[in-house]
Amino acid sequence: MIRRPRVPAPEDFTAPSHSPLVTARLGLWLGVAFGLCFGTGLLSHYIQHPPGWFTWPTRPVNLYRVTQGVHVLSGVAAIPLLLAKLWSVYPRLFVRPPVRQPIRLSAHALERISVLVLVCAAFFELVTGLFNVAQSYPWGFFFPTAHYAVAWLVVGAMLLHVAVKLPVARAALSTPLRSRRAVRATTPGADDRDSSARRAFLRTSAGVAGIAVLATAGVTVPWLRRVSPLAWRSASGPQGVPINRTAAAARIAVPPDWRLEIVWPGGRDSLSLADLAALPQRTAELPIACVEGWSASAHWTGVPVVALLRRAGAPTGRPVRVTSLETDGLYAASTLPAVHARDPLTLLALRINGEQLSPDHGYPCRLIAPSRPGVLQTKWVARLEVLR
Repeated sequence: MIRRPRVPAPEDFTAPSHSPLVTARLGLWLGVAFGLCFGTGLLSHYIQHPPGWFTWPTRPVNLYRVTQGVHVLSGVAAIPLLLAKLWSVYPRLFVRPPVRQPIRLSAHALERISVLVLVCAAFFELVTGLFNVAQSYPWGFFFPTAHYAVAWLVVGAMLLHVAVKLPVARAALSTPLRSRRAVRATTPGADDRDSSARRAFLRTSAGVAGIAVLATAGVTVPWLRRVSPLAWRSASGPQGVPINRTAAAARIAVPPDWRLEIVWPGGRDSLSLADLAALPQRTAELPIACVEGWSASAHWTGVPVVALLRRAGAPTGRPVRVTSLETDGLYAASTLPAVHARDPLTLLALRINGEQLSPDHGYPCRLIAPSRPGVLQTKWVARLEVLR
C-alpha cells in the first residue's frame, strides 16, 4: 500500500535558526532597515514634490547626500536580512489553520494576508530599487510613482504584522535566560549548543548585510570607494564627475545666439554667456547627489542666483522656475524653493573644477544648489522665471 507523504509540521523544524528568538531579532533589525529606508525615501519624495507645508533646508550642503545615501544603503542591507528572516519563519507555512474556531481562523487569515502583502511589497521595493540604481527599467510603469505607492503598502503591512506578532516577539526577546536555565536543568549542554548556533546564524546574517553595505557604500562615501567593488558609480566621468544624462541623449543643441532669459512679474532681462562670465563669480564645493544613491563633490564656479536676480531688478525671496534647453525630458525644468533661491551658494554655474562646463555637464550654464537631488540640478539652463 502506498502511503501519502506526511505534511510537515512546525515542530519538525528543530534547527536553532528557526527559533522565535532568532526571528524576533531579525525582525527588529529588518524593522530598523525598513524604517530608515522609508523615512529617507519619504524625504526624497517630498523634496522633489513638496506639499505646501514642507520645507527643506540648504544647510548642511551635504544633507541630501547623506539622507539619500542612507535610503539606498539601508535598502541594500534589508535584502540579506529579509532573506534570513524568511528562512527563520518558513516553517510557519506548515501551520494548519484552525478551521473549527472562526475567531482564530479570522486572525490566522489576517496574519497570512498581511505577511503575503508585506513580503510581496518588500521584494517589489527592493528589486525595483536595485534596477533603479542600475538605471534599468524593464517595465511599463513610472518607477518613482510606483515605488512611492508600494512603500506605503510595505509600511502598512509591516505595522499590522508587528501588531499581530508583538506579544510573541516580546516573549522571545524577554525570556531567553529563563528558557536556558530550564533546558540546562533537563538536558545539560543542549541549550549551549542551541545558543551557539543561534548566535552564529545571527552573526552571519548581520555580517552579510554589513558586507553588502560596505561593497556598495563607495557610491556616496568617498573614502570607501576603494573597498566597494559593487559600487554602481565611481568618481570618474566627464571632468571628474559622473553623469546620468548626456547632452546627446537629451538632444541638446545650443543656439549660437544663446541668451539666458530672466522673467518676473512685470519685467524681463536677458544675458549672453559673455555677460554672465563678466559678472562677479563665486566658487563653492557642492555635491551632485542623485536619487540612485551615488554622489560626488566638485568645485563649481558661477553667479549666485540671488545676485543675478538683484542685478536684473527682479524680486528675490520667491520660488524660481528653472527651464532647460531640453524639451522632452521628465526633468527639463525644476522649481527652486524660496529658501534655495535666496541662498548665496545656489549658483548658475559656468565652470566645474576650474574648467568650462562640458556639454554633458550642462554647457552653457547649469543650476547647482546645496542639499538638492541631482535630478533638480537643471542643466543647459535657458530661462529663470520668478514665480509669485
